[in-house]
Amino acid sequence: MRILGIESSCDETAIAIVSGNGDDLVIEKNLVASQAALHEKYGGVVPEVAAREHVDVIFPLLLESGIPRDGSGIDAIAVTAGPGLVPALRVGVELAKA
Repeated sequence: MRILGIESSCDETAIAIVSGNGDDLVIEKNLVASQAALHEKYGGVVPEVAAREHVDVIFPLLLESGIPRDGSGIDAIAVTAGPGLVPALRVGVELAKA
């Protein structure tokens, strides 16, 4: 079984692929794009800015992961649905639904 993991709850966008069964799990890919430097000038995470940055980086990360555009080879999708910043969470959830 291969699972695509999607994380966009705050200021990091992440895509991971985990494969295996039971106790024999392998992390095939673990890609993270951080927004820490972007939000530093604001003194904290700005939800709308975070969501826009997720939109900009999530598809390039997905392509970098090597998953075919049709999603073949992926058996399940796990996505962060909360807790988190609602605009940021929405980006990951919408990708999972696509």
